[in-house]
Amino acid sequence: MGYQIQEKFVVAVASSALFDLSESDSVFQKSGEDEYRTYQRRNENVVLGKGVAFPLIKRLLNMNGTDSDDRQVEVVLLSRNDPDTGLRVFKSIEHYELPISRAVFVTGNDPFNYMDAFNASLFLSGNKEDVKQAVALGLPAGCVYPTDFVDDDADDELRIAFDFDGIIADDSSESVYEQGAIELFHQHERLKAGEPMPEGPLLRFFLEISKLQKRELAKKAEKADYRTKIRVAIATARNAPAHERVISTLRKLDIRIDEAFFLGGIDKERVLKIFKPHIFFDDQVGHIEGVARIAPSVHVPFGVRNAGEF
Repeated sequence: MGYQIQEKFVVAVASSALFDLSESDSVFQKSGEDEYRTYQRRNENVVLGKGVAFPLIKRLLNMNGTDSDDRQVEVVLLSRNDPDTGLRVFKSIEHYELPISRAVFVTGNDPFNYMDAFNASLFLSGNKEDVKQAVALGLPAGCVYPTDFVDDDADDELRIAFDFDGIIADDSSESVYEQGAIELFHQHERLKAGEPMPEGPLLRFFLEISKLQKRELAKKAEKADYRTKIRVAIATARNAPAHERVISTLRKLDIRIDEAFFLGGIDKERVLKIFKPHIFFDDQVGHIEGVARIAPSVHVPFGVRNAGEF
């Protein structure tokens, strides 16, 4: 019997999200594929710097612990490189002692086509076009944004923050808001307060995170001094009375949130600089550009907010 990947929580990550490939990409853009190949071979043993998604991936893999029979999280590398130029990436994975052993190298083709084959609930990349195409196909994907965030390696807690509309739920309510009347939006949400919202592009990933959180809470219930390794936050532009529908949706999903911020238009970085997430997901570039300075951030180009953009 083959490895039962369909039973695991799988995240697919491009090398452009896991590592800092800015220098390598510059060589490719300026000098072409042949010089890029030569450059990667010449620097094969030079360790790549950590990328935007590195803190998330490292902490997700640490959730597995040391028991190989209790391995719930898998990370798969999906790369546009070929195996030759991708060898440097694998050597960097080994250097950082990340337990990533599965990879797809597609030599310039679309790596996200293999997400379903690996049961991936999320694809992270620094390639905007790849992410845009993946989301257009209905796949859960996000593009990482450059950040000044410096990871504290001594801290093994994973803090993860989500926008709500267009991420966990769909953007049907935002479509109402786009009509330009905040009163109409609040009236709509008040009428539907007890009605959970349809699923958004990252709902499955969100549910998998929730499963990890529940496992951690069960460990704490067994041992009072156990320090849980994951905290989850919602940071949404909604405020009262539109907050109630968020709570109704989370109740239906049986999901616990550690912190919730109903901001009503206040800049999200004001609270996220205190929460200090290792990753933040939002469907609006304007929100990402502010938060990305202080925390690793991911833009999910989904729905009405991204029509004709990105």
